[in-house]
Amino acid sequence: MRQWLSQRAETSPTACALIDAETGDHYTFAALDQAVEQLAGRLIALGVSKGDRLGIVLSPRVESVFTLYAAARIGATAVPLGHRLTATEIETRLTRAMVQTIICGRGTEKTVFEATTALEESISVISLDTSTVDSVDAIDTVETATSTGVNAATWDSQQRQLLLFTSGTTGSPKAVTLTAGNILWSAISSAFRLGVDPNERWLVTLPLHHMGGIAPILRSPLYGMTVVLRGEFDAEQAVADIHQYDITAVSLVPTMLRRILNSVDEPSVLEILRAVLLGGAPAPATLINRCQDESIPVCPTYGLTETASQVATARPRTAFNNPETVGAPLLWNDVTIVDESGSPQPAGDPGEIVIDGPTVTPGYAGPHTIAKGTYGFHTGDIGVLDTDGRLTVVNRLDDRIITGGENVDPGEVTAVLESHPEVAAAAVVGIPDTEWGERVVAAVTPLTEETVSKDDLRSHARTHLAGFKIPKEIQVVETLSRTVSGTIDRDAIRELFITDTTVTPEDEQSESSAAMTGDNTDHSSDS
Repeated sequence: MRQWLSQRAETSPTACALIDAETGDHYTFAALDQAVEQLAGRLIALGVSKGDRLGIVLSPRVESVFTLYAAARIGATAVPLGHRLTATEIETRLTRAMVQTIICGRGTEKTVFEATTALEESISVISLDTSTVDSVDAIDTVETATSTGVNAATWDSQQRQLLLFTSGTTGSPKAVTLTAGNILWSAISSAFRLGVDPNERWLVTLPLHHMGGIAPILRSPLYGMTVVLRGEFDAEQAVADIHQYDITAVSLVPTMLRRILNSVDEPSVLEILRAVLLGGAPAPATLINRCQDESIPVCPTYGLTETASQVATARPRTAFNNPETVGAPLLWNDVTIVDESGSPQPAGDPGEIVIDGPTVTPGYAGPHTIAKGTYGFHTGDIGVLDTDGRLTVVNRLDDRIITGGENVDPGEVTAVLESHPEVAAAAVVGIPDTEWGERVVAAVTPLTEETVSKDDLRSHARTHLAGFKIPKEIQVVETLSRTVSGTIDRDAIRELFITDTTVTPEDEQSESSAAMTGDNTDHSSDS
């Protein structure tokens, strides 16, 4: 498999490939290819080699795009990590992915340096900006003359191109392997459903460590379309970008779309859009109906990190006629609904969603084992296929929380709370929230008769968890409700919080900045 970007640069050198919405800078495919070539050469000069695992911890910026392409140019596996992760979270992921080199920037250098110094194995750290740490190599220290003439790697379809992290039911992060073939077949199957227009301009505001944000970037050279990158989501800014840059498609999670619709006086201002790929969390039927009323071309989608993005996607007409579904599976995505014994369920009967096809990951890096059976990959999601083959996603087999499109594993948050010296036990659940779908809440019991400071608990959690994982409410109780078998009675825990589902401005800002994704996790709908 040849390099997609370099081949597109040969065939469409003057076509617009990338627009930085923060600065207004435009890059043709030829200019983007040249910037990637230069960066790849500099990374090689600093020791990055074919087959290496290259960690990327950057805020959303055009250099993040350059780095993804540069890794492919070198033949390295890109391992994008969230720029808001704590040093502890980064350290865990670097170890799991066995990263040799990590790329950071001005805003992430301090956290990355803290994470790497805690590791037993030495990891090379490279900053794309001027570094303030002696042991960190700055990319601009490499002479441009040494960064030309890169011998671009060729890719076999089975070679690992990405490692993306997702959460397991135990709270231990899983590193999902995505091959060049996974990414290619996903791009082609999506094109069959949504169509391809070389004049497409796709607005990307989703995180670039999740497949929902990465997919349009990697597909851009294949489709010949333009990507418009906006680092942080803001509803009014998104509407302005749609008009300023003639946006025709955008990937959003339901909360983002709802905010956009609420920010415009006349929905007709969004008529320029050809497709709104809506994933990251289940889309309420009320939102789909609103899109129909306001002529918004919404395309609800269901996907997973383990399938390199979309599994099923509904075109607008299908979505409007069947607002509960995410449409039929895409080309080459074979979906089977199975019962507890693994036997296929008839149409209309719920069961676990099982997926087979060339987009499915070959497995995880590290100790985790992918759940595969006779009919393919077991997702852990419950769904129904109707008689016309349309998929409806019902819920999870486990109790994972989906907040603003981000997946939160209660076990991970519980472990952090219980590591506080004044906490005896904790229970973490999700409760309904009108803005975010679900919000994270926790009940804790103190180790002694004295109560526990909620502010101290949040401060403790903040040092170990990304912002969207921190409980928005905490209640201190004498005992935690449990079932007869001794497990936490989650319904009883939810009842403690269910009467109050408001979100404070501080909580909303924290969650908004961290949760605008399509996950990136093993059951979210990556756009």
